[in-house]
Amino acid sequence: MREFVFALEYEPGTNPVADVLAEYPGASIRSLSCHVSDDGLWRVDHAEGSTQALAALERAYENDDYFADCLVNDGCGTGCDVQVLDRSNGELVVYTYWKRSDVCTSVPHVALEQLGEGLLFETYREGRRYRWRIVLDDAAPVHEFFDALGDEVGDCTGMEMLRLTEFEPGYGSDEDDTGASGTLPDEQREAVRAAVDHGYYETPRRIELSELAEQLEVPRSTLSYRLRRAEAELATAFVDADDSIEQLASRL
Repeated sequence: MREFVFALEYEPGTNPVADVLAEYPGASIRSLSCHVSDDGLWRVDHAEGSTQALAALERAYENDDYFADCLVNDGCGTGCDVQVLDRSNGELVVYTYWKRSDVCTSVPHVALEQLGEGLLFETYREGRRYRWRIVLDDAAPVHEFFDALGDEVGDCTGMEMLRLTEFEPGYGSDEDDTGASGTLPDEQREAVRAAVDHGYYETPRRIELSELAEQLEVPRSTLSYRLRRAEAELATAFVDADDSIEQLASRL
């Protein structure tokens, strides 16, 4: 198995959700599930952000002129079912389903046509950037898929190929997870180092998360995610090491 990671960059006015995310830099959306068939697409997304950002995102999802992930900008003559599954402080979970028409297409549909069945999709959105990760068979024609996708998105969306690598379980979520070596990715390592240097972990704190994010010039949600992932990895490594020491001591 391999993973193919690429990003779309929407021009202003071509995607309502991207416009909202660009207006609220601290907001982000990641997919909890994404499924495709020949005649439809359904998914569940988890959004984080301020109350104002989430309200604007909810309106964008329910926009009659916009259907989840449809690459057609002039209307595709179909309907979209939108349901809010959870609305809480700083979080929004949305289910969407749209039935494909003769002119509808999407990233998953192009992937289904070019790469075949058995694909796994994962997405992350921040600003106008929409990152896709597809887990696929080793023999799948990735370059043909990317060329076909370019024909569909046209001039309204920029495209960037990020990586094509052997698939490692647990690797490549919103930020790159740790690999088999067990070391932290550069982004997480830099976030933890900056947090320590600026007194984020001191009691009382010398700096708040939003202030640290401003200094690092990254969205607050991105910094929070990097710190959480790094903390989880470091805590797991600590417990594993402690267990190993206890097991060794028990044998003495």
